[in-house]
Order: sequence, then C-alpha cells, then structure tokens
Amino acid sequence: MFKTKVTELLETALIERSDLFLIDFSINSENHIKVIIDGDQGVLVEDCMFISRAIEHNLDREEEDFSLEVMSAGAGAVFSHKRQYKKNLKRTLQVRTSTEELEGALTGVTDENITLEWKVREPKPVGKGKVTVKKEAVIPFQDIVEAKVMIKF
Repeated sequence: MFKTKVTELLETALIERSDLFLIDFSINSENHIKVIIDGDQGVLVEDCMFISRAIEHNLDREEEDFSLEVMSAGAGAVFSHKRQYKKNLKRTLQVRTSTEELEGALTGVTDENITLEWKVREPKPVGKGKVTVKKEAVIPFQDIVEAKVMIKF
C-alpha cells in the first residue's frame, strides 16, 4: 500500500514536470525511498526538491516512517532511457555492444538507433604516412549493452 501511494505521487509529479523522467525508483524494507531522475535539459537542485516535496508533503509520517532520497543520474552514469541519448547529442559517448566498444560523438538519435562519429589515423592507401579518416557507426538500440558520456577535462 505504501509503495503504491509513493508510486502514484511520483508519477503525478513527473506528469506535471514532463521535462523530467525517471531513471530508477526503489523502496527498501525499511521504507527508504530512493528516486533517481534525469531531465531533457539536465537536473537542477530545484528539480530534485520539486520531486521530493511532491512525495514527502503528501505522506503522513504518523502513518508510515520513511526516508526519502531524490537525486540526478550521475554525469558518468550508464544510460537507461532513450531520452538520455537525445539530451546528450554532440557529446562524446562510450558505447559497448556485444561485439565491440566504440567511442565517438553522438551525432544522431532516432527511435531505432544512434549514430556515432569519430576520427582515426590510418595508413595512406599509397605511400608512407598516415591520413585522418572520419568514421561513422549506426547502432540499433537493441544492440547497445552499455552507453555513457565520456567526461573530458
């Protein structure tokens, strides 16, 4: 019953703020509520506060004792939602499929796949030396095992 009530409150808050979306949600046996969100434009502290208040202000601590933790998905967290790809266009991703691991700029996202582009140095077809070649890979979502943003300093 408690989990159902919290789930409904969370869903209502996410409908109100359609720019935010759920990455993970759990309630353990000690009623510790953990919510991880992301947003189309990123997540601010105010966004976490909005979700937290939407849940906490509608629960009665006299009825149920609980703790609540609302946070954003980390910068280097593995993607779990297609909307995360769209918000990270033009950023460098590391994508692992069952057959290969690629790193490149995310240049396209459709409902079925993503497109990565990167440059490599390859031997010239004729003569000595190397030439920079632009590569591209179209990767269907069903083939992606893991994808995350590569943070560069």
